[in-house]
Amino acid sequence: MPLPKPWIHEESELLEDCRVFRVSRAPARSPQTGEEHTFYRIDADDWVNVVPVTAQDEIVMVRQYRHGVRALTLEIPGGIIDPGELPAQAAARELLEETGYRGGIPEALGSVSPNPAVFANRCHSFLIRGAEPVAAIQNSATEETAVELVPASALAGLVRDGAIDHALVVAALHAYSLREG
Repeated sequence: MPLPKPWIHEESELLEDCRVFRVSRAPARSPQTGEEHTFYRIDADDWVNVVPVTAQDEIVMVRQYRHGVRALTLEIPGGIIDPGELPAQAAARELLEETGYRGGIPEALGSVSPNPAVFANRCHSFLIRGAEPVAAIQNSATEETAVELVPASALAGLVRDGAIDHALVVAALHAYSLREG
């Protein structure tokens, strides 16, 4: 069976700049029929997630309010990669800002496409070992985080029970579990 072929994209039109992402509309032609269809795409800067592990084998997590689900969530630190910043630098920065913790050199766990149907960016995940508190939390005006130390052995149960349900966090924790065996 032959593989599908990429669609032929025309010029895209920016519809809205929403600060943390941009929405565009772009016509594309089917490689099979030549018919034109309109697609919408969300362009966002790449994101980073970090799995910070303490010397006691605890994961440094954050409890925070998320406007999308209008609820408190339990997550690992993460955020947008700043322009000119390398993903590993962003991982260390986000860890320090959101938790006040610092650790060893970030180890890449891989990257995933958050939703290839509409998003054009990637989410890069890192492991930082030896995480320890060194500073106060440095949240922005739109963030409030509280640190929670979770035993690494409890992660699977928290995901299974739905206490951790952020898809990109689950992906990073899965990559961590594959790395650590």
